[in-house]
Amino acid sequence: MKLWLDDERPAPDGWVHVKTAFDAIHELTCNFNASAYAEVSLDHDLGEEMTGYDVISWIEEVAFTYNDFCIPIVKVHTANSSARQKMVQAAANIERERAKRLDNVYT
Repeated sequence: MKLWLDDERPAPDGWVHVKTAFDAIHELTCNFNASAYAEVSLDHDLGEEMTGYDVISWIEEVAFTYNDFCIPIVKVHTANSSARQKMVQAAANIERERAKRLDNVYT
Protein backbone atom coordinates (compact mmCIF):
# COMPACT_ATOMS: atom_id res chain seq x y z
CA MET A 1 0.00 0.00 0.00
CA LYS A 2 0.95 3.63 -0.41
CA LEU A 3 0.27 6.44 2.08
CA TRP A 4 -0.46 10.01 0.87
CA LEU A 5 -0.31 12.85 3.42
CA ASP A 6 -1.93 16.07 2.21
CA ASP A 7 -4.70 18.23 3.60
CA GLU A 8 -5.63 19.79 0.23
CA ARG A 9 -4.48 17.74 -2.75
CA PRO A 10 -6.36 14.54 -3.55
CA ALA A 11 -4.46 11.28 -3.37
CA PRO A 12 -3.51 9.52 -6.60
CA ASP A 13 -5.44 6.36 -7.39
CA GLY A 14 -4.37 3.46 -5.22
CA TRP A 15 -3.05 5.58 -2.34
CA VAL A 16 -4.45 5.70 1.22
CA HIS A 17 -5.18 9.38 1.93
CA VAL A 18 -4.63 10.98 5.33
CA LYS A 19 -4.88 14.68 6.02
CA THR A 20 -3.00 15.12 9.30
CA ALA A 21 0.47 14.28 10.53
CA PHE A 22 -1.10 12.52 13.50
CA ASP A 23 -3.11 10.25 11.20
CA ALA A 24 -0.04 9.47 9.10
CA ILE A 25 2.01 8.50 12.15
CA HIS A 26 -0.94 6.49 13.46
CA GLU A 27 -1.18 4.55 10.18
CA LEU A 28 2.54 3.85 10.18
CA THR A 29 2.51 2.85 13.85
CA CYS A 30 -0.43 0.47 13.41
CA ASN A 31 1.45 -1.21 10.56
CA PHE A 32 4.89 -0.91 12.18
CA ASN A 33 6.45 -4.15 11.05
CA ALA A 34 3.81 -5.47 8.68
CA SER A 35 5.22 -3.92 5.50
CA ALA A 36 1.79 -2.39 4.96
CA TYR A 37 3.10 0.84 3.47
CA ALA A 38 5.81 0.35 0.88
CA GLU A 39 5.71 4.03 -0.07
CA VAL A 40 4.85 7.31 1.66
CA SER A 41 4.45 10.73 0.01
CA LEU A 42 4.39 13.81 2.22
CA ASP A 43 3.22 17.40 2.03
CA HIS A 44 4.68 19.82 4.57
CA ASP A 45 2.03 22.46 5.29
CA LEU A 46 -1.01 20.79 6.78
CA GLY A 47 -2.90 23.63 8.45
CA GLU A 48 -2.25 22.23 11.93
CA GLU A 49 0.47 22.28 14.55
CA MET A 50 2.23 19.23 13.14
CA THR A 51 3.71 19.19 9.63
CA GLY A 52 4.93 16.67 7.12
CA TYR A 53 8.41 17.31 8.51
CA ASP A 54 7.23 15.91 11.85
CA VAL A 55 6.19 12.73 10.04
CA ILE A 56 9.44 12.34 8.12
CA SER A 57 11.40 13.02 11.32
CA TRP A 58 9.39 10.29 13.05
CA ILE A 59 10.08 7.85 10.19
CA GLU A 60 13.78 8.72 10.28
CA GLU A 61 14.05 8.20 14.04
CA VAL A 62 12.15 4.91 13.96
CA ALA A 63 14.12 3.64 10.95
CA PHE A 64 17.41 4.12 12.78
CA THR A 65 16.11 2.88 16.14
CA TYR A 66 14.07 -0.23 15.39
CA ASN A 67 15.41 -2.98 13.15
CA ASP A 68 11.95 -4.53 12.79
CA PHE A 69 10.44 -1.36 11.28
CA CYS A 70 9.75 -1.92 7.59
CA ILE A 71 11.16 1.27 6.10
CA PRO A 72 9.01 2.67 3.29
CA ILE A 73 10.21 4.59 0.27
CA VAL A 74 9.65 8.23 1.25
CA LYS A 75 8.78 10.91 -1.28
CA VAL A 76 8.13 14.60 -0.76
CA HIS A 77 5.49 16.47 -2.76
CA THR A 78 5.34 19.76 -0.85
CA ALA A 79 5.31 23.13 -2.62
CA ASN A 80 7.05 24.74 0.38
CA SER A 81 10.58 25.14 -1.01
CA SER A 82 12.41 25.75 2.26
CA ALA A 83 10.71 22.80 3.96
CA ARG A 84 11.31 20.66 0.88
CA GLN A 85 15.08 20.91 1.30
CA LYS A 86 15.14 19.55 4.84
CA MET A 87 12.50 16.92 4.04
CA VAL A 88 14.44 15.68 1.00
CA GLN A 89 17.57 15.41 3.16
CA ALA A 90 15.68 13.34 5.72
CA ALA A 91 14.25 11.17 2.93
CA ALA A 92 17.80 10.57 1.65
CA ASN A 93 18.91 9.49 5.15
CA ILE A 94 15.96 7.13 5.37
CA GLU A 95 16.69 5.70 1.92
CA ARG A 96 20.32 5.00 2.83
CA GLU A 97 19.17 3.03 5.88
CA ARG A 98 16.53 1.20 3.82
CA ALA A 99 19.12 0.28 1.18
CA LYS A 100 21.58 -0.87 3.86
CA ARG A 101 18.96 -3.19 5.32
CA LEU A 102 18.10 -4.57 1.89
CA ASP A 103 21.79 -5.22 1.24
CA ASN A 104 22.04 -7.10 4.54
CA VAL A 105 19.06 -9.29 3.60
CA TYR A 106 20.55 -10.28 0.26
CA THR A 107 24.17 -10.80 1.37
